[in-house]
Amino acid sequence: MKKLFFPVLGATFILSAIAHYANWNTTFQFVIAAICVIFVAGFLGQATESVAHYAGQRLGGFLNATFGNAAELIIAIFLVKEGLFDMVKASITGSIIGNLLLVLGASALAGGIKFKEQRFNVHLAGQNATLMLLAVVALFIPAVFVKSEHLSDHDTMTLSVTIAGVLIVAYVGWLIYSMITHKSMLEDHAETSSGHGEEPKWSKKLSILFLVVATVMVAFVSEWLVGSVEVVSEKFGFSELFVGAFIVAIIGNAAEHSAAIMLAMKNKIGAAVEIAVGSSLQIALFVAPVLIFVSLLFDHHMNILFSTIEIAAIAAAVLITSSVSRDGQTTWYEGKLLLLVYIVLGVAFFFV
Repeated sequence: MKKLFFPVLGATFILSAIAHYANWNTTFQFVIAAICVIFVAGFLGQATESVAHYAGQRLGGFLNATFGNAAELIIAIFLVKEGLFDMVKASITGSIIGNLLLVLGASALAGGIKFKEQRFNVHLAGQNATLMLLAVVALFIPAVFVKSEHLSDHDTMTLSVTIAGVLIVAYVGWLIYSMITHKSMLEDHAETSSGHGEEPKWSKKLSILFLVVATVMVAFVSEWLVGSVEVVSEKFGFSELFVGAFIVAIIGNAAEHSAAIMLAMKNKIGAAVEIAVGSSLQIALFVAPVLIFVSLLFDHHMNILFSTIEIAAIAAAVLITSSVSRDGQTTWYEGKLLLLVYIVLGVAFFFV
């Protein structure tokens, strides 16, 4: 099966490209692109794991979150350019709750089935919970103030840009804190020591090259898939909110899904948490604010006002994730709880 992985990856990628640019049947485009995403995400997961061996758990997790979110950022910029702000905000919401509930839940469940209990850095868990709460506050405050005080469009944009700047400053501060000043405090020494005997598949240079190649492939396939999923969603009567929050978000986060689950099944739950929660924090504290600034380059500007439904979904995801992960350990049962909350939100979004 391993020998067939790369031939199938190449074949599905080429076929997906031909289907997209030759304007084949939209449903077929969606199906073949969805299959291709699975293999491309697996390739990205392998490359990230190899890079993480050389870079260390924390930097490796950061790289995976960053490269995993690259495709989504590219897609979102195209949507911002087209003025589809509701779709962008829905996809941001879906990415946050998808990483916190689906990715972390699936990782904890898969790893918990194989290992009775998995532990990771408690201090990291506490810092992640605080940052997630900051993201909820930053989204909740402008929505309440603008609606209650009836601010003008100009004031709303000023508020949005200011909060976006604050979130980026918070994210940069977190990178300095976690990567430089308190790096040793946040590392999972148990996982680091247990991973010394494992040899990476590729050399350092080849791992980095494959990571870049896999990211580019994810970006292309994601764009092809999103282009077809809009048409397919109309055929089945899905709402824009459901498509953005779940279908687009799941597609954009496919890389994190595979990488985090594979790491958890190797008893590296700390790295899986770093990917899942780190990706959510990056979306909330960096990607979303950056999109606010990017929109200023176009005719129509996007504000930071999320709907009540979106804020409620993010708050619920943050609440249950913080409750589950604050003690620095996970079991299969806690993973199942996260997945059940994700299903509840998915059903609710479907009927909106």
